[in-house]
Amino acid sequence: MLEIFIKGFLVCGGLIIAIGAQNAFVLKQGLQKKHILAVVLTCFTCDFILISMGVLGLGSFISESPVATQALAIVGAVFLLVYGARAFRSAYLGNSSLDLSDDSNSQSTTRKAIVTTLAITLLNPHVYLDCFAIIGGIAGTLSTEEKWFFLAGALCTSLLWFFTLGYGARLLIPLFKRPITWRILDGFIGVVMWLIAASLVSYSLN
Repeated sequence: MLEIFIKGFLVCGGLIIAIGAQNAFVLKQGLQKKHILAVVLTCFTCDFILISMGVLGLGSFISESPVATQALAIVGAVFLLVYGARAFRSAYLGNSSLDLSDDSNSQSTTRKAIVTTLAITLLNPHVYLDCFAIIGGIAGTLSTEEKWFFLAGALCTSLLWFFTLGYGARLLIPLFKRPITWRILDGFIGVVMWLIAASLVSYSLN
């Protein structure tokens, strides 16, 4: 069963480690040391629910529903276009900074970080295709017992990745003490958001 666990670990890793809107957001929160635990746990909770649904075959109706995926694609594209525009504006104005003060976590700003994380994660129909079509499709070839080991491997990848990304980002703090680095990151985030938005628009049109 170790082989099945490793298979789940690697399959999930190949899907979530690629640079995307969610990872870019987690990285920025980690660099700013803002609400890292809340953001990371929100990402993992979403993965836990969606991957479990995919592996156990409970969520295929979303990936198989043209109406649901079309609606998600449109809403997700609008959200990412707006978020990307804000990132480009921040890059142009140089608004971002390295705030290491612990004005921590007022309830309202923590809630805002969680809501933004949920939006970036759940308004992207690709996450449902990844979890239900790809991960779920692979898990569908396994026995019931093997599915639990596959699921455990996939969830271990998610947990390790998001905690490493969120808390490991602080190793880059010396680099981000320079304002130009923040402007580059904001510009990069804007590009990522708009590229994903464009792919969602293309997806909805096709």
